[in-house]
Amino acid sequence: MPIKRKSTSEKLSPMELEIMQAFWKLKAASIREVQEALPEKRKVEYTTVQTIVYRLEKKGAVRRAKKIGNAHVFEPTVTKKSAIGSLVDDFLSLFGGSAEPVMLHMAESGKLSLEDLKALEDAIKETREKKEAGDE
Repeated sequence: MPIKRKSTSEKLSPMELEIMQAFWKLKAASIREVQEALPEKRKVEYTTVQTIVYRLEKKGAVRRAKKIGNAHVFEPTVTKKSAIGSLVDDFLSLFGGSAEPVMLHMAESGKLSLEDLKALEDAIKETREKKEAGDE
């Protein structure tokens, strides 16, 4: 079944997002596979990953896709794009919804490159073109 383009109404914690990163990379995985896919510096116990996966399931971010032997295979039900979008929207709300202070900080700190700006400009143009095409 394809991944739905929905977002979870509940916020995801940093550790839940790390687990989701593994799911987005693997597409579908058992708890053991997720645990093994975590970065070496972030290895956690199997039972911790299990608890977080069950919490993600309750939040609607993953679902059980199938069962192989005693292991359940889970798959994400939210896209990386929608999860990131939700986080960014929440973060920007701290600044009254304006991206300007964040963009200025990123530029001044050297975290925003000319390539980033070009990609941003292209995305803005594409979004504008889609809106204009939809208005006709």
